[in-house]
Amino acid sequence: MTWIKTIPQKDADEKLREATRWRRIYPPEYAHEVDALKHIATRENGGGISDSHSLIPDALNHAFTELGVLLQPDLPLSRRQHEMIATVVSVLNHCFY
Repeated sequence: MTWIKTIPQKDADEKLREATRWRRIYPPEYAHEVDALKHIATRENGGGISDSHSLIPDALNHAFTELGVLLQPDLPLSRRQHEMIATVVSVLNHCFY
């Protein structure tokens, strides 16, 4: 759950809805929430990391589109390598995401 104001998807204006178009280029497994984390937060209550960017749709669009491009399966890093890098960075930053 974020500690800043966020705009839930159900309350998003057209600009914010358009900014979330990056979800279309993410690998399919990113479309599903992690069951083990649902007790902490869900997309409906502002629990997604992308929700913390909902006040600035332009930043949301650019940052997450870039990440989506970097996750493309035809690039040299495997999904496992992406996850290992993300895990190490999260541990170093004391972040559970």
